[in-house]
Order: sequence, then C-alpha cells, then structure tokens
Amino acid sequence: MLLADDNSQEDPLGGISEAQIVAALGQEQSNPTPPALLHGKLTPASVLIPFLRFPAGWHILFTRRTDRVETHKGQVAFPGGSADRSDRDPDQTALRETFEETGILPQDVRILGRMAEFPTFTGFLITPVIGIVSWPQTLKLEEAEVSRAFTVPLSWLASSTNYELRPYLRPNGEKEMVVFYHLYDTEQIWGVTGRIMLNLIHLLKK
Repeated sequence: MLLADDNSQEDPLGGISEAQIVAALGQEQSNPTPPALLHGKLTPASVLIPFLRFPAGWHILFTRRTDRVETHKGQVAFPGGSADRSDRDPDQTALRETFEETGILPQDVRILGRMAEFPTFTGFLITPVIGIVSWPQTLKLEEAEVSRAFTVPLSWLASSTNYELRPYLRPNGEKEMVVFYHLYDTEQIWGVTGRIMLNLIHLLKK
C-alpha cells in the first residue's frame, strides 16, 4: 500500500526541525504512574508516533484497527502493542509492533526520543516512542489487525480548531473529558490516541 503526498496548511509545527523535536522530548517531565494503577498490574506497551517528511511539512502516520482485534476495535491508533519479554526496551517494542502491523522495517525508523508513560483505562501502560520513518515506501498491512493506514499533516493536528474535549462515559459509569479530533479523510482520532497526540503537540509548542 503506497500512500501519496498531499498539501498541508502552513503552521510552525509543520516546519519544526529534528533538533527541535529532540530538544522538546529531552525536556519531557517524568509522569509517575499513580500507585493505585500500578497495583492493578498494568501491561507495559509501546506505540510509535511515525513522523513522515513531506514537501509541505511533517505528517503523522496512523492506522485503523480491524474489528477482529481484542481491544479498541475499529479505532484509529498508532502502530504498537504490548511488550514481549524478549524486548530490550520500549523502543524495540514499538519497532517490532510497527513492523508486524505495517511492514515498516526497524532500520527504516530513526528514533528521536520518548514521551512519558501513559496509563490507560483498559489496563496498559503505554510508552510513546517518536521516530522518523523513511518515506515514501510501500506498506504491508497485517490484515487481521490493521484495516487501513493514512497520514495526517502535523499542522492540522496542531490546530485548536480541529479538536475538542468532550465528556465521555466509561463502561464502569465514570465520566472523563476525552479528546476528539474532527474527521480527517473520513477518519476520527480520539481517546488515548488523541490524548497522546495532543500531549506531544503541547510538548513541541513549549
């Protein structure tokens, strides 16, 4: 599957340099997981936030999960998943899962850094890993897990006119404010993926 380039609107983040991204990640503050969540035995996981360099600025690669996966069926996500015991660190988890889901080889990703761990309601402790993917390239999607891959301009994701916080009722009856992006190319980024993306944008804008 080959994804084509398209134009993105002008935005300071669209032209942010690799050095500036690395510097922003280096100032990321630790985010200790609440003891109550740790006692719940969260499953370590990693996702890759894939930066793609397009002529008009950075794009981010997303996937849409199939209805056959165990969790987050049909939702937009970053490539990633649970850590294996053989993984030496979160970077390797993110690269391994990205290869399994999209066919992107680990050597085609240059890691820039990580964000703070992010606990989820569904029992995962996610480490977001940021990396630049060699582009363009043909993707080989894992059909059982990924129904589609698409890119979104970082400038669009960073614009406050394109997302909002809405109250969301969890299955256990708890309410929380959840990030919902507006539709882009018929896809909606929301929930944990939306929150991680927004956290990264706030970090890059500092």
